[in-house]
Amino acid sequence: MTTETLDSFHRGQFHVVQPLGQGHRSGMDGMLLASLVASAKPCRVADLGAGAGAAGMAVASRMENAEVLLVERSPLMAQFARRSLALAENARFAARVSVLEADVSLTGRARAAAGLTDNFFDHVIMNPPFNDASDRKTPDTLKAEAHAMTDGLFDIWIRTASAIVKPGGQLSLIARPESIADIISACGRRFGGIEITALHPRAGENAVRILVSAIKQSRARLTLRAPLIVHEESTQKFSSLVDDLNNGRAAYARRR
Repeated sequence: MTTETLDSFHRGQFHVVQPLGQGHRSGMDGMLLASLVASAKPCRVADLGAGAGAAGMAVASRMENAEVLLVERSPLMAQFARRSLALAENARFAARVSVLEADVSLTGRARAAAGLTDNFFDHVIMNPPFNDASDRKTPDTLKAEAHAMTDGLFDIWIRTASAIVKPGGQLSLIARPESIADIISACGRRFGGIEITALHPRAGENAVRILVSAIKQSRARLTLRAPLIVHEESTQKFSSLVDDLNNGRAAYARRR
């Protein structure tokens, strides 16, 4: 029997049932990823590799105009997402969120047959496995798949994102800084107007994550935005903006 926890996000605005000691557990990375979605109009959002669904649910929780599809290939993790949507605490947005068991790497007709329709979504978000395969080895196969990068992973995931998002739609992802070259290469001519923000634990410390957004078929140049400092100096307290992003009080909208 899988041990699990019931975790609160956005200061209690929604809850997620997550496995303990198995598979991927969402935290601040998922919340910052969700903050990249901003729209004044009704929008469709696909969360690729959604796990238990925390990032996609964070979008739905903050944005009443968003319909969200949680895409997850693991039946176990998809079941956690469905159980989370059935919670009374999530009733206010559950009707706008659905779960699809599908492999992000599917292509062409197989992808469409699985339920991922071309040119359908306004936003695609992803928190793909970004650890080197040799990092943090674990006997848990499900956790290894959720965390360990494989060759060509960004190209595969961004190819799918490009297929299912509308022209002019937005790709958003969170990754490690060392993946910048792979991400830019995978965007190729699929996505342009790339905006990259480095996340630094504290002022003077190296970045540990990057937030990336891009627009399908845009030919705008790449922009390196001002870095985000996660913690106030010499403390564990979040900086004001990061705290707002992490708790669904603000969106990290694109500059252009």
